[in-house]
Amino acid sequence: MTGKSPGKVKRSAGLLLFRRTDDGLEVLLGHMGGPFYARRDAGAWTVPKGEYEPDETAWDAARREFGEELGLPAPDGEAVTLGEVTQANGKIVTAWAIEADLDPAAIVPGTFTMEWPPRSGRRQEFPELDRVEWMSPDRARALIVSAQATFLDRLTEHSL
Repeated sequence: MTGKSPGKVKRSAGLLLFRRTDDGLEVLLGHMGGPFYARRDAGAWTVPKGEYEPDETAWDAARREFGEELGLPAPDGEAVTLGEVTQANGKIVTAWAIEADLDPAAIVPGTFTMEWPPRSGRRQEFPELDRVEWMSPDRARALIVSAQATFLDRLTEHSL
């Protein structure tokens, strides 16, 4: 039992970094770690984000989760509100975009532990994000969790 009441809506918050290059706008996405996503590409990429409880603001959670997932402090800069989306699993995700550059090689991902293989009794540790890449909004749209594609649209509208 997790201690959470049944039917409680889960909320996540995250930061979508973007940068402008000679080839145009790029966004930084992370590939979800763990065995469920190991062989998937489409729908397995996400804005660095994580869950939070009602006693924490979405903004504070987004900055905290960025640090936890990437092992680097959230960058400072003007935050562009990207609003909320509801994912297929019912989770509500709130995101902001910040213009910043970051070397994916500098990432030290946070980890999570789960039983794997299922019903084996063995617990294994996996990275929250197993890789992080800069990509064009078009490539990102083909790979990101489908509901989060709305964040890409909102960022593109803002950046024009």
